[in-house]
Amino acid sequence: MAVANAAAGSPAQGGALATPVVTSFELSTRTRIFAFASMCVGMFIALLDIQIVSASLADIGGGLSAGADETAWVQTSYLIAEIIVIPLSGWLSRVMSTRWLFSASAVGFTLASLLCGMAWDINSMIAFRALQGFLGGSMIPMVFTSAFFYFQGNQRVLAAATVGALASLAPTLGPTIGGWITSSYSWHWLFFINLVPGIFVAVVVPMLVRIDKPDLSLLRGADYAGMILMALFLGCLEYTLEEGPRYGWLGDDLIRTTAWVSAISGIAFIWRSLSFARPVVDLRALKERNFALGCFFSFVTGLGLFATIYLTPVFLARVRGFGALDIGLAIFSTGIFQVLAIPVYAFFARRYDLRWLMMFGLACFTLSMWNFTPITHDWGWHELLLPQALRGFSQQFSVAPVVTLTLGSLAPERLKLASGLFNLMRNLGGAIGIALCGTILNDRTNLHFLRLAEHLQAGNEAMQDMLKNGGAGLLAAGLDPLNEAGGALHNLARLTLREAQTQAFADAFFAVMLCLLLATLMVPLMRTVAAPKAPSPDAH
Repeated sequence: MAVANAAAGSPAQGGALATPVVTSFELSTRTRIFAFASMCVGMFIALLDIQIVSASLADIGGGLSAGADETAWVQTSYLIAEIIVIPLSGWLSRVMSTRWLFSASAVGFTLASLLCGMAWDINSMIAFRALQGFLGGSMIPMVFTSAFFYFQGNQRVLAAATVGALASLAPTLGPTIGGWITSSYSWHWLFFINLVPGIFVAVVVPMLVRIDKPDLSLLRGADYAGMILMALFLGCLEYTLEEGPRYGWLGDDLIRTTAWVSAISGIAFIWRSLSFARPVVDLRALKERNFALGCFFSFVTGLGLFATIYLTPVFLARVRGFGALDIGLAIFSTGIFQVLAIPVYAFFARRYDLRWLMMFGLACFTLSMWNFTPITHDWGWHELLLPQALRGFSQQFSVAPVVTLTLGSLAPERLKLASGLFNLMRNLGGAIGIALCGTILNDRTNLHFLRLAEHLQAGNEAMQDMLKNGGAGLLAAGLDPLNEAGGALHNLARLTLREAQTQAFADAFFAVMLCLLLATLMVPLMRTVAAPKAPSPDAH
């Protein structure tokens, strides 16, 4: 059964959308495709920059004379700014119009990228990355809503498949592209590569995109208190999730403070959004079953996507000692197989219920996490190929149907405000997934190390042979015999830590698998969405 989106739902809460400039039927197919494609370019580079620095943080820190803790903020500042602006983008696009907000975001993102590449110290880099994330994040939800404006019928399914593919492909390719750029050129080019596509988007979008008109009257009586509460809630939450695993969560005074601020402001924000006449985020859309479940699936797929993007490079760096380029090459297969899955998904999406395609995708995603759990310390690109190929293929079937089924259940009047919430859930899931995995790695590494150490006793013949051979090797190498035993014990401790870390990574993949399994079992709760009639060929 072919399934697409229905423009069904209740009237907008808190004001209608800006008046459309034209209807999609008045535009030629070529114009609609090119306008949509130019917006997709902007979304792709904004999503790519989330993870493009992940494999190159050590190089950036070395170039800016910064420590590991400071360098981590190169990524954290981007994520905090992005997660704040995404739910704001619906209201901003109604005030400025989709055309001018997207253009301004592209211009600002391009300039911020230039400043990042020219950063002179770690503080300037962190500030420019925050600016880059804030300006880039607003482009992401607008592409989702524009897909529903420009296309109808089966074309809408293909547009949703394209958006879903880019949403998961860009962060997946980030470490690979970033590693290659850093090894081949320098870390500065991680940001300079945004200049050409950024200028293209800034020039083309104002020329082609005519979706709605600005409505500056929305500035009067807007929910500014709700915006402040939301910024506090999401900003403090993102900081808590990013830094919590490193500093022992609530055992640290600052983490405890930001957690409390996030909790209190979050409760106040929810109350404000449900009681205010024109809220900045349409939480009432959660009354729609498909939208509420779709936000949950967006959350879980974001958790699985970003958690695995985080885990695999960290494993290859910590356990295998790979450099940026080697990490990128080792995980490149995920992106290849997702690209190969796009035409396969498009074929089946025209013929079958999207709910079952999504269930298939989530089940394969779950299976891919199961295939990661036997991981050992010597895994490289060859051993990672099968689970990563399965993950890349399944991501296309997991993400694209959620877009169609979730946003297709809402009336066009509610689409902009609700799209910000839908996209927020994916990024929030990613933040929680990374924090969850970071905590598992810290806690379970210690646990596994202690368990392994319990077996390293005097009666362990293998251990005694290793200490004897290790000491003999040190002596043969001309080292001080008095340090012979100490060196062998150091090697033993290092190997034990390596095995403990490897087992902790297996535990993290298993935890992600359980989350995806739960989502797979909940797919039948989604309702099917009736397919609208496609426009006639001459209805332009």
